[in-house]
Amino acid sequence: MSGYTPMIQQYLAVKEEAKDAFLFFRLGDFYEMFFDDAINASRELEITLTGREGGGASKIPMCGVPYHSADNYINRLIEKGYKVAICEQVEDPAAAKGVVRREIVRIVTPGTVMESKQLEGSSNNFIAAIVSAGGVLGLAACDLSTGELYVTSFPENLEVLVDELNVYVPAEVVGDGRLLSKLGESAAWTRNVPLTERSPMSREGLTEQFGEEELSRVTASAARIAALGVLTGYLGETQKRSLSHVRHIRSYEPNQYMILDHYTRRNLELTETVRDRSKRGSLLWLLDRTGTSMGARLLRRWIDKPLLSSSAIGKRLDAVETLYRDLILREDIRAELQPIYDLERLVGRVAYGNANGRDLIALKSSLRRIPSLTNLCLASGSPVLEELVAGSDDCSDLADMIDTVLVDEPPVSIREGGLIRGGYDDYLDSLREASTNGKRWLAELERQEREATGIKSLKIGFNKVFGYYLEVSKANLVSLPEGRYERKQTLANAERFVTPELKEKERLILEAEDKMVDLEYARFIELRDHLALHLHRLQRAAEIIAELDVYQSMATVSAERRYTRPNVSESYDLRIEEGRHPVVEAMMDGTPFISNDTRLQLDDQWILLITGPNMAGKSTYMRQAALICIMAQIGCFVPAKSAEIPLIDRIFTRIGAADDLIGGQSTFMVEMKDIQIMTEKATASSLVIIDELGRGTSTAEGMAIAQAVIEYVHHHIGCKALVSTHFHELAHLEESLPALGNARMAVEESGDDVTFLRKLVAGAASTSYGIYCAQLAGLPETIIGRAYELLDDTAEGEFRRAATANARSTAAGVEYSAAAAARELHVAEETKVLKVRENGSIVQLSMFEEPAAASETSTKRKASPKAEQLAEELRKLDLFNLTPMQAMQWLNDMKGKLRE
Repeated sequence: MSGYTPMIQQYLAVKEEAKDAFLFFRLGDFYEMFFDDAINASRELEITLTGREGGGASKIPMCGVPYHSADNYINRLIEKGYKVAICEQVEDPAAAKGVVRREIVRIVTPGTVMESKQLEGSSNNFIAAIVSAGGVLGLAACDLSTGELYVTSFPENLEVLVDELNVYVPAEVVGDGRLLSKLGESAAWTRNVPLTERSPMSREGLTEQFGEEELSRVTASAARIAALGVLTGYLGETQKRSLSHVRHIRSYEPNQYMILDHYTRRNLELTETVRDRSKRGSLLWLLDRTGTSMGARLLRRWIDKPLLSSSAIGKRLDAVETLYRDLILREDIRAELQPIYDLERLVGRVAYGNANGRDLIALKSSLRRIPSLTNLCLASGSPVLEELVAGSDDCSDLADMIDTVLVDEPPVSIREGGLIRGGYDDYLDSLREASTNGKRWLAELERQEREATGIKSLKIGFNKVFGYYLEVSKANLVSLPEGRYERKQTLANAERFVTPELKEKERLILEAEDKMVDLEYARFIELRDHLALHLHRLQRAAEIIAELDVYQSMATVSAERRYTRPNVSESYDLRIEEGRHPVVEAMMDGTPFISNDTRLQLDDQWILLITGPNMAGKSTYMRQAALICIMAQIGCFVPAKSAEIPLIDRIFTRIGAADDLIGGQSTFMVEMKDIQIMTEKATASSLVIIDELGRGTSTAEGMAIAQAVIEYVHHHIGCKALVSTHFHELAHLEESLPALGNARMAVEESGDDVTFLRKLVAGAASTSYGIYCAQLAGLPETIIGRAYELLDDTAEGEFRRAATANARSTAAGVEYSAAAAARELHVAEETKVLKVRENGSIVQLSMFEEPAAASETSTKRKASPKAEQLAEELRKLDLFNLTPMQAMQWLNDMKGKLRE
């Protein structure tokens, strides 16, 4: 290091303080990077890599970006997950002895972004800290841009930690190195964000930041205090300034909220869709009719954390009902909310010291809306809304102060001048008068000089290098009097001069203007610092506005969609009458949605086994039940005629096929992992949803696992469950499991057409219409015909095997019920399609109108009279009143007729 120049040595010394960040080293009008930083930044930012002499044996790699556009480059690096340390000159170069002193003034990281251009208005930008202490995990999460800070703890369990982290979707995680390593290696953790090891700060440091009274509100948990210490220390270390807006700690217990793991959030598409991860098509998209950014963020947090307190849910529902029933009140509140800016982030910018004049004007105009909103709530007749604004502070004194100090349309930069309103500061007004008079004097001087010299093109100008001057074209130089003008600058076509009077006036004008800018800046900082003393008042106002905004948003959607108020209780039973999938209904654009009932009751059935074809609506039905429960528990009305909703402590979903290729797990293994978590963590108050249970392996093994899982849920967990399957053979579980009921999605056949009615009816289905769906997908008729032929062969083999097995069992004296015989024979009253052979071709016997068309030659054939006769006899057959022997006899007779 001794061989480098003093400047490069300074760079290397500063770089030691930020080894894991790009160092933006200020040199004049550029931020420069050297060595590996330069090589990597040139690649990531696609800027030119150069070199410079630095005292070493060879040139040092170097690249740079202009300081005035550095934010754009910093933003690009942050979006890629990097950190950027900003190193500025901290002394006047003119007064420096040797190399100008430079220091890191801030480290920008993905979790500490403050610039509004880099932040999504409707989403928080959290940074999280995790620690382990005495077998307990502590978690703290902070959005630095709004000042929100949450802390919790729970017994050490990595999966629980991942679930809780996923609530906040942190852009960065800091904390215990051992714990971070485990998190990074966990298959459940799928986010690619910086994981930075940090130790907690001292208790004294925490007390200085929050105060002993605020810290005492955090429950006596070493893990929570440690997590707070890690997070607060890291924020202080990187931001290098007071975090005066991060003062209030929201401590909570995880069991205060419904637990929704990452897969459940994804499968139910709560805040983004599975397909393209966009907001449109999610529950958040449907419910978000908020007028403010802080309202949109609060609604998202409510969806992420549904309540587990019936009284708290009831209060939310009361507020929504008031606005639901009063259109005028709702619209008045919406009109007042629309012009309000993002108060939470404006407050953050004030506290952070980077709010400009326009930010403060936005703050003032937002505060002016609070009195009207307060009056509307007080006149609403709603105890909840009245309580929300009771004793609220409209911060009118702060709005008045901003109005007194600042002009209505201040410039963007606070160092340009033109910020402070006239009449606020007498000395500033006098400087403005001097500047204005000086400029009038200059205009008068220009007129006088034109008259004295006769040069009409003579003019007075100004630039930052030469100051004020008189400019005369070269053609008119002969007209200037001798000795009165002093040459200052020569141009190609003109000469510039000054006079003693002009030099004196220039000094007075520039001195006044410099003093004006400095004084305006000082007065602005005074105003901003004064507002920073009242951050808690401003933050409380923002909280009230956000909550009111969420109430009106849910009421607006509920009224427009004709939702109904659910009855949320601590009972077991779940009863939904004419429920609808909220998002699918909204996306159908006016097309009627087929509603369905859901009844999972302790004294009847709490497990519903749903069979039926693909595309018939099984998945939609199950998802809608879960979404209705979530909507009820966030305090929203629901898409149903009526709804009795118990408090659901956790929802488990296994919906859709998904490989974990990176983890080396198949679809079936992923499904089994999900079910393993369900069996371990589900309680009697949970809701389990499993779509297509048992797929991904052989039919026999899939069926066996499916039955075993259903029996486990029935016998050991006792929770409400919706299970769909293509294994129609599992319908017999209704007889052995008292709490299980069969249901199917209704289908109507008419000739060659099959119509999915989207209606849930009692009983089990007998076919999945997989070949028909393949036909709808456009598979060639050759494939479709061959598939039907193979299905026919399989069905004939099943008939033969079932008949043989039944005969042997009967001969051995085994008594079979009529229903068991019907299952083994694969004959049910609801049978829709049966294939038999006739003269070597496939003929379809339909329970409805016309026989379906299918043959390997793609020609349509009607069933023969003999086939129609067999179908008629099958229709008349009363399976439930047949003995096993009579069933075998009937089957034998039919086989005989087929041979004739």
